Amino acid sequence: MEAEIREFMEYLSQERQASKNTQMSYRRDLDQMEEYLKEQGIVETKKVTRTLLNSYILYLESQGRAATTISRMMASMKAFFHYEFSRGKISRDPAELLKAPKVEKKAPTILTVEEVTSLLNQPGGSSPKELRDKAMLELLYATGIRVSELIGLALKDLNLSIGFITCRDEHKERTVPFGKVTRQALEQYLSQARDSLLKGKESALLFVNCSGRPMSRQGFWKIIKHYGAMAGITADITPHTLRHSFAAHLISNGADLRAVQTMMGHSDMASTQAYAAYARKEDMVRAVYHTTHPRQ
Repeated sequence: MEAEIREFMEYLSQERQASKNTQMSYRRDLDQMEEYLKEQGIVETKKVTRTLLNSYILYLESQGRAATTISRMMASMKAFFHYEFSRGKISRDPAELLKAPKVEKKAPTILTVEEVTSLLNQPGGSSPKELRDKAMLELLYATGIRVSELIGLALKDLNLSIGFITCRDEHKERTVPFGKVTRQALEQYLSQARDSLLKGKESALLFVNCSGRPMSRQGFWKIIKHYGAMAGITADITPHTLRHSFAAHLISNGADLRAVQTMMGHSDMASTQAYAAYARKEDMVRAVYHTTHPRQ
């Protein structure tokens, strides 16, 4: 089965042109499935049955895997076996009728404007690390980009004079503006911190870690958790929290949904409209409070 998985990964890379993150996710999921099946004495793809795959899903549930994780792993299995079936490698698709567990949709964590301000004010020192962290946090909230886009930004993707960045993936690119506060943070980082962090190395990336190497998602996750704790924010903050807050705050202040959709890089307007529902709820609560509280 290892050879079939390797061939499928080549298909994802060369024909589907899937992103590196997507390829890594598929590979990890399929390797875990292969290991489980091997323990059951199954090493050939053609011998895999729906019953075996259902047993694997029950095993994942018994291990305490989250429904979202199991759903993702099932999507990987379905894609793999569909590929094998479509290429005539197997006579039937054992994953075709698998049903994913119900995933309970959680409302996104959205910070108040005051909480965001407190978070962004935490890296207030002049050390190279703090100047970098300040610039990264400001840019993330100013543009609402994904953390993978943030850490993947190249110097050439930044236009300081006009005030925008360009985000690219395999299929499209978009430009997102930012304001003067973010520009000042970026200018300080570039003039006073980046060379120090690079330690003589060269890099095309805008942001680097303290060793002058590319920053990881986990590295930035630790940064935002650290400053969230310093700001006394009790909500469970992740890098995506600033992306959610960016969209909700823009819409709450009257931004056009289409413009927000473009800036966020949403292919589906429904994803953007979810923030509009939050904004309406916040506006209603605020209006009721200001019209009914006795000390207003």
